[in-house]
Amino acid sequence: MDINAGDTAWILIATALVLMMTPALAFFYGGMVRKKNLLSTLNLSFMNMGLISIQWILFGYTIAFGSSVGGFFGGPQFLGLNGVGAAPNPDYAATIPHLAFAGYQMMFAIITPALITGAFVERVRFKTFLVFSLLWATLVYDPVAHWVWGVGGILRQTGALDFAGGAVVHITAGFSALAFARVIGPRKGFGRVTAEPANIPFTVLGAGLLWMGWFGFNGGSALAANGLAVNAVVTTNTAAAAAGLVWMFLSWRDNKPSVLGIVTGMVVGLVAITPAAGYVTPLAAIFIGAIAAPISYYAIKFRQKSSLDESLDVWACHGMGGLWGAIATGLFATTEVNSAGANGLFYGNFNQLIVQIVASVAVIVFAYVVTYLIATVLKRTMGLRVADNEEEVGLDISEHGERAYA
Repeated sequence: MDINAGDTAWILIATALVLMMTPALAFFYGGMVRKKNLLSTLNLSFMNMGLISIQWILFGYTIAFGSSVGGFFGGPQFLGLNGVGAAPNPDYAATIPHLAFAGYQMMFAIITPALITGAFVERVRFKTFLVFSLLWATLVYDPVAHWVWGVGGILRQTGALDFAGGAVVHITAGFSALAFARVIGPRKGFGRVTAEPANIPFTVLGAGLLWMGWFGFNGGSALAANGLAVNAVVTTNTAAAAAGLVWMFLSWRDNKPSVLGIVTGMVVGLVAITPAAGYVTPLAAIFIGAIAAPISYYAIKFRQKSSLDESLDVWACHGMGGLWGAIATGLFATTEVNSAGANGLFYGNFNQLIVQIVASVAVIVFAYVVTYLIATVLKRTMGLRVADNEEEVGLDISEHGERAYA
C-alpha cells in the first residue's frame, strides 16, 4: 500500500483543525459563565487535551479501534500504540500512515468529554472531574466509537451511518450531560439569581473558531483529499448557515435577535450535519440545519421551564441536534454522494431510517445509564461538587487560586 502525500497532508491539517476546536469550545463555554468561574471553565476543556491525549495513546485507541471483541470493544493489540506507525492500516485508511489516523481520531476523543463540561460548570470539584473524564472516555466514548466505526463493531455491522460523530460524539456527550446534571444538582440560587455571562464576545469568538475547526472535523472524516471531503466541507458550512439564520428569526420573533442565540444556532447546525456530511447533498444540508435550529431552540425552552440546571444546554444543542442529524442521515443519505454509504428514506430505502433510529436509541441508553452510574459512584466517594462557600466565592479562586480579571 502506497501512502498518498496529498491525503496525508490533508489529514495532518484536519487534525490540527479538530484540536483547535477544544480551546475554541473552552472560550465558547467560558464566555457564558460568571466572571468568578471563567478560568475554571476554560481549564475543564484544556485539561482534556492533556488527560485524554495520554489515555488515547496508552489504551483508548485500542479499545476503540482494536480487533473487535464481540462487537463491543477493541482488543489489546494497539496498547501504547504498539504496531501503529508509518504503514497504512487498510481497515481504516489505506492511503495515510496508521499513526496519522490514530492521531486524527485522538482529537475527537479529546473534545467529546470536554463537551459534557457545559452541564456542570460553576460547581464541579476539579479532582473529581479529572477522574470522571478519564472513566467516561474509557467506558463510554471508546466503546461507542468501536460500535460505530471499529471493524466488527455492532452498530457498524447493522449498517448505521455516522460520518463524523453524530452518535459517537454529540449524542454521547449530550445525553451524558443530561445524566450528570441530574446527579450533581443545580447551582446555588439557580432560578432565583441572575447569572450574568462573563464575556459574550469570547463565546462569539469560540463559535467562529468551532465553525472553522468543523471543516477538519467533518471534511477530514473522508480520510482523503478528495471529492467526498469537499462535499463534507460544503454541507457543513451550509447547515451552519441555515441553522444560524433560522435561530435568528426564532429569537427575533420572541424578543430581539440575540447574538448569543445566533452563534448557538450556528453550532447546532454544525452538530446536526456531523453524521450526515459525507452522505448528503448541499441542498439537503439546508433542511438539516434549518430543522435542527427549532429542535434545539425549543429543547432549551423546555429545559428552562424545568428544575434542571444543565447549565450550558449541552443536551439541547448536542444531544438533540446530534439525534436529529443521525435521523436525518436516514432520510437524506444518497449513494450518489457516497457510494460506500446507503440511500435513505427519500431515496427509497426505509430500512436505513429504522437502522439510524435504533442505533441512536442504543447509544442514548448506554451513554445515559453508564454516565449516571459513574457520576453517582463519584458523588458518594469523592464528592461531585465544591462546598457552598467555595461555590459562592467562585471556582477560579477556590479551585485554582487565580482570577480571570483583577
